[in-house]
Amino acid sequence: MPEYVGAVDQGTTSTRFMIFDHSGNEVGRHQLEHEQILPEAGWVEHNPVEIWERTSSVIQTGLNKTGLAAKDLAALGITNQRETTVVWDKNTGRPLYNAIVWQDTRTDRIASRLEREGHGDTIRRKAGLPPATYFSGGKIQWILENVDGAREAAERGDAIFGNTDSWVVWNLTGGPNGGVHVTDVTNASRTMLMDLETLDWDDELLALFGIPRSMLPRICSSSSPEPYGRSLANGPLGGEVPITGILGDQQAAMVGQVCLSPGEAKNTYGTGNFMLLNTGTELVRSDSGLLTTVCYRFGDEPAVYALEGSIAVTGSAVQWLRDQLGIISGAAQSESLARQVEDNGGVYFVPAFSGLFAPYWRSDARGAIVGLSRYNTNAHLARATLEAICFQSKDVADAMAKDSGVNLDILKVDGGVTANELCMQIQADVLGIPVSRPVVAETTALGAAYAAGLAVGFWKDTDEMRQNWNESKRWEPQWSAEQRETAYARWQKAVQRTLDWVEVD
Repeated sequence: MPEYVGAVDQGTTSTRFMIFDHSGNEVGRHQLEHEQILPEAGWVEHNPVEIWERTSSVIQTGLNKTGLAAKDLAALGITNQRETTVVWDKNTGRPLYNAIVWQDTRTDRIASRLEREGHGDTIRRKAGLPPATYFSGGKIQWILENVDGAREAAERGDAIFGNTDSWVVWNLTGGPNGGVHVTDVTNASRTMLMDLETLDWDDELLALFGIPRSMLPRICSSSSPEPYGRSLANGPLGGEVPITGILGDQQAAMVGQVCLSPGEAKNTYGTGNFMLLNTGTELVRSDSGLLTTVCYRFGDEPAVYALEGSIAVTGSAVQWLRDQLGIISGAAQSESLARQVEDNGGVYFVPAFSGLFAPYWRSDARGAIVGLSRYNTNAHLARATLEAICFQSKDVADAMAKDSGVNLDILKVDGGVTANELCMQIQADVLGIPVSRPVVAETTALGAAYAAGLAVGFWKDTDEMRQNWNESKRWEPQWSAEQRETAYARWQKAVQRTLDWVEVD
C-alpha cells in the first residue's frame, strides 16, 4: 500500500494541500490565498474559478516539493469552509455567480422572514439550525431570485449547488465531463435543507426556500470505503487517487483531534472560532443558542452528532487590525504588540462585523470598541482583540455546559491562532481550565486525511488514530476567580452595546 494520504483543505482565506504519513506527521504542504471580494457592506464573496485554480496549483506544487506522485497516495480527503455556496452550470462548469461566503449577511431578510412567518421552529426541529444568514439555504435562494437565468437553469436541471467540497470534488473527477456531484453528511447538515434524523434532503425544507431537489448533491458518509470518485490522470494529481473522505472543516478538526467519544470537545481558531462537543449517536437539541450538527459518519456506522458554537469573527479580527487599521504588519505582530501592556486598559472590542453568531444569533449587531480613554494605545486594542477571541469562546463553552451538562476539564485547541501563545494563555485564564495544543496544529487537514485513510484501511481503526495524538503545549489558568468574573461581566456589558445597531426587516 502507498505510504501517504493527501488532504485538500479549502478554507475561507486560503487553500492548502497537505500530505501525512501513517503516524499523522506532516510530510509536505503548499498553500495559497485567494481574493476576498467585498462588493457591499455585509457582502463577502469568493471567485469559485480562482478557488479551483488555487486547489489545482497547491496539489501540483505540494507533490513536486516532496517528490511524490499520485501512486504514493493511498487516498485523498477533502475538507472545506462550510456553508459557502456555489451554484454552477453542470454542462459548462461556469459558476452562475461568485461563491457567497458563510460570513455574508445579505440574506438577513430571508432569515428574518422565515422566523416571522413561523417556520423557524420547523427548521430548528428538522435541521438543528436557526434561520440565519450563516447557512447555505438562504444563499441558494438569493442566487435563484437575483441572478438572471438562475431560476430557469435550476428548474431545467442545468444549475447545481454545492459547498466548496462539492465544487472541488466535481472538478477533480472531471467537471463537465462526468464530474461526481456529492457532499457528505457534515456539509449537508449546514444547509438548513437536511433532516438530521433521516440524513436526507427534506422536501418541506426545500419548499421553504424554493430550491429544486435536482440542484442538490448526493449525500454520502464522511468516510466512504466505496470512493466518491477518483481524480483524473490528466488532473492536478497526475494520476488516479480514490477520493474517500469529505468533512466540513470543523468536523474535520474534531476527527483530527480524535474527539471521537461523547463528552470530548475542541475549539478551532481560524477566520472564526468553532467549538464542538461530541454527543455520540444522540441528537442533543440546544436551548442555549448552539447548533445541533452531524459530527461525522464513518462508512455504514450510525451518524455521530455534536453541539457546536460558531463564532463569526476571531482570527479575521486580527486580519482587520492588519488590513483595515494598519496597526500591525502581520498576524504574529498582534502578540508582540499586545504584550506591551499588562491588561486591556479597560478596552473591550466586540467584533460583530457580521452580526453575532452563537449563542446570541443577532444579525442586528455590529462591531463596537468600548471603554476608550486618552490613556489607551494600539497595544490595548491588540490585547482587546485577543481577549475578544477568548471571551466569545467562553460564551459558547458556558452555553455548551448548560445544554449538555458537561463541564469541560480541558479544552483541546487547534488552528492558526494557537500559534499566538499570549492568546492561548488568555483563553486558559478566561475559561479557568487548561488549554492543550497538539503537535500537529493543522488538525483540519489531518482529520480529512484520517477520514480518507480509514476508508481504505490505511489506518485500520480509530485506536490507531488516537495513538498519533501528542500534546505540544499546555497553558494553565493564572487569573483568580475574581479577575475572571469581573472581566467576563464587562465583556457581557460590551456585547449589549452592539445590539440593535442595524434594522433587520
